[in-house]
Parts: sequence; C-alpha cells; structure tokens
Amino acid sequence: MTTAWVKSDRQVERERVRKSRARRSVSVATGSTIILLLLVAGVVVNAPGWPRVQETFFNPEHFMRALPDVAEAFLLNVKIFLIAEPLILVVGLLVALARGLKAPVFFPLRVLAVLYVDFFRGVPTLLLIYLVGFGFPALNLQGVPSDPVTLGVIALTLSYSAYVAEVFRSGIDSIHPSQVASARSLGLSHAKTMRFVVLPQATRRVVPPLLNDFISLQKDTALVATIGAIEALRAAQIYAAKTFNYTSYLVAALLFILLTIPMARFTDYLAARSRRRRGA
Repeated sequence: MTTAWVKSDRQVERERVRKSRARRSVSVATGSTIILLLLVAGVVVNAPGWPRVQETFFNPEHFMRALPDVAEAFLLNVKIFLIAEPLILVVGLLVALARGLKAPVFFPLRVLAVLYVDFFRGVPTLLLIYLVGFGFPALNLQGVPSDPVTLGVIALTLSYSAYVAEVFRSGIDSIHPSQVASARSLGLSHAKTMRFVVLPQATRRVVPPLLNDFISLQKDTALVATIGAIEALRAAQIYAAKTFNYTSYLVAALLFILLTIPMARFTDYLAARSRRRRGA
C-alpha cells in the first residue's frame, strides 16, 4: 500500500509566499498602468488643440462611414501577405542553401546568393516597390505582369527573402558540426544530411525570428499602395481626400493592429517555449 505524498510545512509556506508575491506584483503592475493611462489621457484631453484633433482623427461618425470600405480593402493586404509569405520562405531557404554550398563547382551560386542578399537588403523596400512596380511594365516584355498587386508581391518577395535567407543561414550555422559529421559517417549524402538532420532542427530554432519578419511584412503590404493597389491605406487616403477628415487612417491602423498583435503574442509564446526547452 502506497502512501500519498504530503507537502512539508516549509514547502506550503514557500508556495504561499510565492502566490502572495505574484498577487502583489500583478496588483502593483495593474495599478501603475491605470495611473499612467489616466495621466496620459488627462494631458491629451486637456491640451488646447484636443477638440480639433478629436474632430479630425477620432470622429465616431466618420469612423463608421469609413470602416466598410477600409475593411474591404484590408482584405487585399491579407491576400498579399498570404501569397508573399510562402514565396519568401521558399526563396529565402534556397538562397540560404546556396550560400552554404562548399564545393568549388558551386562557387558561382554562392556569389550570386551573396550578391542577392547584399543588394536586396541594401535597397529600401519602398524604393524596391517603385523599381519593380514601374520598371517591369516599362520594359514592355511579353509575359511581364502589369497588375500592381502582382508587382507588389514580387517586390516584397525580393526584399524580405534576403532577410529570411540570413535567418535560415543563422539557424543552419547554429547546428553543431558534429551532427553533420555523424550523418555523413552513416552514409548520408550532403543533400540528405541537410534534409533529415540539419534543416528540421534549424527550422525549429528560427521560427520566432521568422514570425517577427512576417509581422513586419504584414505592415509593409501597405507600401503596395504607392504603385496603385487599392488596399487599406489607399482606401483611407481616398476617404480622407473626399471628406478632409483623417479618422479613416485610424480605422486602417486598428485593422493592422488587430492582425499583428496576435502574431506578436504567438511569437513571444514560441520564443518562451524554445527557452524552456533549451533550459530543460
């Protein structure tokens, strides 16, 4: 017959103290946050220009009138994001793998991969969207797309895949060389070693930084408006030009926030879980 484990008095006291400290910390954090928000709200509301700002940027009537059009246009931002994300992952991974090829015969590929990363990381995303959005159609080549959404996806893919390639490369380089040597000693080729040993581990390690890049990508889909796509930012601009009221920009900002905050919290969760696993 087994006896149930009973906590000692000291253990019970330690748990009580920890819970008490946790409750006190939450209370202090909540109270300080409320006080800070009230102070900020008081300063803003009592500012001399607040009535004008409220009418121009926080008008409830204009908010409800702008919401349908901006929300409908925001679906284009989501569409661009969903199309560009897998393309960026594929291109970034291929560039990272090309930079890791060691054989002399692959030297041209390594050089091209390095030039690709250096160039597209060096060019601002907005400038790249201009170059692709207006440069490609100007070539008048058969088969070159002229749709601003397609051109925007191409520009974002070129820009972000350079960053993602470096994220993948850092993950690949973080795998200890002994694992590669062990896989090769078992008869695995370089390709199979990368596929079955290196990439699965490297991918798990780089998920949090990849998600951070994709949070930035979701925001940068608004840059496609500069070449004519009617997405959330452009719809807000059109409404503001018609009404001379900028509440529509608040609508667009809130839509982006509602999408990016869950992604940010999910990234924090994955990062914390990864730290717990390494600690274990």
